Amino acid sequence: MLQYSYLIGIGFVFLLITAAGLYAAGKVKSAEDFSVGGRQASAALVAGSLMGTMVGGASTIGTAQVAFRYGLSAWWWCLGAGIGFVVLASGLGRRLYETGLDTVPQVLGRSYGHQIRPIVAIFTSLGIFFSFIGNSLAFVALCSSTLHLAPMTSAVLGTVLMLVYVMFGGVWGTGLGGILKVILVYVSLLCCGVVAWQKVGGVSGLRSTFPAYPWFSLFGRGVAVDAAAGFSMLLGVLSTQSYFQAVVSAKSLKESRRGALISALLTPLVGLGAVLVGLCMKAQLPATPSGEAMPLFAMKFLPPMLAGVVLATLLVAIVGCSAGLALGISTMFTVDIYKQHLRPSAGEREILTVQRLSLLLASLVPLWFVSNRSGALILDWSFLSMGLRGCTVLFPLLGALFFPRFVTRQAGIAAACLGPLTVFLWHLVLPKGIDPLYPGLAVSFLALTAISFLSQGSEATSAERVREASAG
Repeated sequence: MLQYSYLIGIGFVFLLITAAGLYAAGKVKSAEDFSVGGRQASAALVAGSLMGTMVGGASTIGTAQVAFRYGLSAWWWCLGAGIGFVVLASGLGRRLYETGLDTVPQVLGRSYGHQIRPIVAIFTSLGIFFSFIGNSLAFVALCSSTLHLAPMTSAVLGTVLMLVYVMFGGVWGTGLGGILKVILVYVSLLCCGVVAWQKVGGVSGLRSTFPAYPWFSLFGRGVAVDAAAGFSMLLGVLSTQSYFQAVVSAKSLKESRRGALISALLTPLVGLGAVLVGLCMKAQLPATPSGEAMPLFAMKFLPPMLAGVVLATLLVAIVGCSAGLALGISTMFTVDIYKQHLRPSAGEREILTVQRLSLLLASLVPLWFVSNRSGALILDWSFLSMGLRGCTVLFPLLGALFFPRFVTRQAGIAAACLGPLTVFLWHLVLPKGIDPLYPGLAVSFLALTAISFLSQGSEATSAERVREASAG
């Protein structure tokens, strides 16, 4: 259990995050301020939003959990995310930024018609819910090892903290909180990594404790499994509203690119620290529940005050990641479903209220799913989430941005529907077979290309619809 000496470090972290949240709340004057920060974010704020969403329970507690069981292959979550941020900093990020739109479904709707917007919003929101489950499992592991709370109590506590974190600040809250969180995470993981390295005896100690395979291989769980994990992370970053929202919130394209590159450089380093912690706990305390490896490492091997900072940082990382994901869901619902289909005449105050209410609902739905699944691998849920989002959005988005003269309305809608449906069906029918990411992507690509080819003469292409919309 936590002692008083831990509480000093915990209180210090909470004081910093609370101050950032109060400052962010004062920045919100409209729905656009809430969702994209009035498009005035600096590179630091963009990086804070990107990493604030990415660096959560999966990249810390979840990575240490998988490293405890399998070794270096746990690094794929952070490594794949870093590759995705590099792509966002390239031509894709420029195309997204230049659209001037707030959501991924808006971009797709401009090319494929308004019918695709609720389809994409629903499927990608379902994918984000899986990330919620992964983060909730991480929070449960944290509270179980430190406060000995029941799983559902822990999940409810995490939801309340997440809502406080983001409810009043929107993207300003996730951005400013993300900057602080990144600093705290790096200090914490650096300290944990150094101590873990010393505890296991460096390279010689690791080699004498663990065989080279699977512990020091990026494909320790098998090439098919780990390649799919890294690929799903890349696709998820390119297809998720939360990361799109961070990129387009920048005050210039230059700031947007710089923010993405900063995130690409720093994110993989977080994973290495968590991997070392997992390996150290496997070597020192092999009977530890794998999901509790990170928090128990802090309590057993760090000075109490520093352990308090690490534990509070882990909590903030999980809460901040959930906040960024919830903000993405609420923005898509408000813009692509409520404003587009339910209340086209809604004003700014109504939109802001609906966005906050949908944020509340989005955070409550996954709670029931967590209580009986506290032993599951956190990263499994997170990788499934990223793959589902990628199979919904990736090929329709690439077609709309880079091949607008070829893709058609029917093809875009079919690809956005059939890709995620294939993932679900494959996962249900063949749960032990090939990763559902691959058939989902294949079906999405075939639907987009084949139907575009067959319907070229019967309907307008994406480029023609964009010109018609601009003229109108």
